[in-house]
Amino acid sequence: MSTERKDTPFVRTNASKDEGARYTLAHAFACAGSGVLETLKHERNMKIHCAVAVLAVALAAVLHVPAWGVVAVVVCIGVVMALECVNTAVEAVVDLVSPEWHELAKRAKDAAAGATLIAAVMSVAVAALVYLPALMSLLG
Repeated sequence: MSTERKDTPFVRTNASKDEGARYTLAHAFACAGSGVLETLKHERNMKIHCAVAVLAVALAAVLHVPAWGVVAVVVCIGVVMALECVNTAVEAVVDLVSPEWHELAKRAKDAAAGATLIAAVMSVAVAALVYLPALMSLLG
């Protein structure tokens, strides 16, 4: 992750808000996109999530999954990837404020990772509900 300063600060302060400093919507979206790309670039699990997402969408096409199933799969993909970004953010902030080992830092990181795990496990359950009937119909 880059630590160099950009022309526009990432974090708005109360002082900059009071001064009426502009922080455009386009800049906000650019920062958000950068966060997603940085997570993809540096986090192994996000790369795994992306690979599984491609396979999940391809499987939905091959099995002729109904529209509701595709929507369920895509929502699960989005939730897991969003939580992976949140997990990455929590880990970064915890590392910043607590460079030494601390029980509370461990709890925060484990809880954030646990949220991603719960979403991933529930996504597997949704996949079973979506893909198994489609597979049985195709075979049957």
